Amino acid sequence: MNNLDIRQDTINNAVWAACDTFRGTVDASVYKEYVLSMLFLKYVSDVWQDHYDEYKAKYGNHPELIEEMLKSERFVLPPQANFYTLYEQRHLPGNGERIDKALHAIEDANISKLHDVFQDISFNSNKLGEEQQKNDILRLLLEDFIKPELNLRPSRVGQLDIIGNAYEYLISRFAAGAGKKAGEYYTPPEVSTLIARLMEPRPGEEICDPTCGSGSLLMKCGRFIRDRSNTRKYALFGQEAIGSTWAMAKMNMFLHGEDNHKIEWGDTLRNPKLLDGNGLRHFDIVVANPPFSLEKWGHENADKDPYHRFRRGVPPRTKGDYAFILHMIESMKPKSGRMAVVVPHGVLFRGAAEGRIRKQLIDENLLDVVIGLPEKLFYGTGIPAAILVFRKKKQDENVLFVDASRNYQDGKNQNYLRESDLQRILDTVKARKNVDKYAYLARPKEIADNDYNLNIPRYVDTFEEEEEIDLMAVRKERQQLKAELAKLEEQMAVYLKELGYE
Repeated sequence: MNNLDIRQDTINNAVWAACDTFRGTVDASVYKEYVLSMLFLKYVSDVWQDHYDEYKAKYGNHPELIEEMLKSERFVLPPQANFYTLYEQRHLPGNGERIDKALHAIEDANISKLHDVFQDISFNSNKLGEEQQKNDILRLLLEDFIKPELNLRPSRVGQLDIIGNAYEYLISRFAAGAGKKAGEYYTPPEVSTLIARLMEPRPGEEICDPTCGSGSLLMKCGRFIRDRSNTRKYALFGQEAIGSTWAMAKMNMFLHGEDNHKIEWGDTLRNPKLLDGNGLRHFDIVVANPPFSLEKWGHENADKDPYHRFRRGVPPRTKGDYAFILHMIESMKPKSGRMAVVVPHGVLFRGAAEGRIRKQLIDENLLDVVIGLPEKLFYGTGIPAAILVFRKKKQDENVLFVDASRNYQDGKNQNYLRESDLQRILDTVKARKNVDKYAYLARPKEIADNDYNLNIPRYVDTFEEEEEIDLMAVRKERQQLKAELAKLEEQMAVYLKELGYE
């Protein structure tokens, strides 16, 4: 393990240990926002302090020059909003109120990047108990983050990714214990990686996630470009319905240095906000892990949708899966547009309105790949899911089916896709050929003959023939075992006689 790994683990363990301040007093679904916000506050304070010390060393006799240089940084930190100011006052009453004021001061000073990010969180809330208990909890939290392991200065930790990784680590740990709600804000990293590699984003492209959660899937796509082209020439767009999760995404983007983004707050199906004039904005890449089979998705207004997203049909009232798919289809650019969406398997075969929509999408030659994933990959649900890949311009009229459901690493609570599993999927998609018991390239007529049912076993035969049983060999083995048992019984009888149990 290299020094970078040790430092990452040290920081991860330290931020997770800070949660001990709340455990037994506040539910994790509540305190996750306090810990994540404090990590953000500590990071911006340490970066600011690092830059201040650097400029002071250079321009010590010119405070006005130091002030001018600080204004050129990625963000502004008002003096009263500094973590260290709050830490010095930790023994005084009013910790909650002071922290709230600090966060809102940071928001106001960086309005273009952090507007409204902290509106849904209050450290002065009675969720933390009565005033004395609340003040003590927050004092302990400030003391947790002053520890040397959580010195987040760039001069110490180096690359920005270490801080972003710590933030992602916290989110993943919270997701692991959050039950069903976890799926609303976090996509497992290996699934995000798979989707990013399937989409192959390029420099200059615009990438959208209409149900972006904490933003991890979007940032995986950005990271794909940076790793291959060493550029941040791309733009990330997202929308998230839950206010606290939207704030999480904004902070996550900030901590990863993703300044070229636009994350909107609102219900994508009822009130899409990523618009271009009077219509939906179009993107090169659209990716999402939407809520599975959302019941109340906006069916009542779908037939008069001003953006004509449901012209292929209106999805069922109690299942919003195809509502998200149709929104994403309409958000793709006409030529370069491609998308990947995580769906429950019911999307592949359910009939009625969903069957009619599915037929239309296939007849238009938009569906490119269907990938079946293993069970227990996603937080909050044990059911297996699938990834659907759509493209506006396909290389042929066929649909590739991949059954990747049996290739994974077992985990105690979650299963994992290994690098070898990811690579096998990607190689298969790229080759676009049949692979025995793993992949099948189906022609349009075959799909039509199956009534447009996309259930993967209809196309990929995974049946394993059992070896023929040699009955004579089994009989011979049985006779040998009977003879051995008879000898053992004779020997046991001798022992019992010697012991006086005749």
